Amino acid sequence: MWGVNTGLKEDFPPLTRTILLTPIGAVEEYILGAVTRFVDSYYSRFGFSIERADVLPEEEFLGAYNPLRRQYIGRAFLSVLRDIGKKERARAVLGITRLDLYEEGLNFIFGLAHAGLRTAIVSTFRLRPEFYGEAPDKELYIERTIKESMHELGHVFGLPHCPNKRCVMHFSNSIIDTDIKDALYCPTCLKRLGKNLGEEP
Repeated sequence: MWGVNTGLKEDFPPLTRTILLTPIGAVEEYILGAVTRFVDSYYSRFGFSIERADVLPEEEFLGAYNPLRRQYIGRAFLSVLRDIGKKERARAVLGITRLDLYEEGLNFIFGLAHAGLRTAIVSTFRLRPEFYGEAPDKELYIERTIKESMHELGHVFGLPHCPNKRCVMHFSNSIIDTDIKDALYCPTCLKRLGKNLGEEP
């Protein structure tokens, strides 16, 4: 949910109109499948397709682990995903992990994005209803993960947070805010997204 959009630019080779979905660790296949279908269907209007990358082992991120917090620093994931994006010439890379993430000054993050690096990471750790002492709800878990994925991809493509509480780009201070939102960009954000991607939907 927390977007990083510093305006930093990196040199990339010519890019394909591909969004690369990269699982980190044992992410549930039904989650990956649902995100793939939703993002592919939505972003196809801009000429994008989504592809699945190989699974990255969680062990690759042991250096990002903070034992005092029992969490992983989110920014460490973005540099690894950036390298994958460069190699595959993807326009964007979306990582999904079950690990609990944080950033300095924050108790946790649902996700993190960097427009300059063309990368985003989503953590499902706090998206599962069980985390809040509720009964398992597969559909709710899928819906939350799709929302976070769309939100972070929006940041990758240059969208800021939106004041519209129903827009997927609205800032979520808690899971309640995430549940209130839709999974889609509001008309204002959609227009800006089309402009950023070089074509109107």
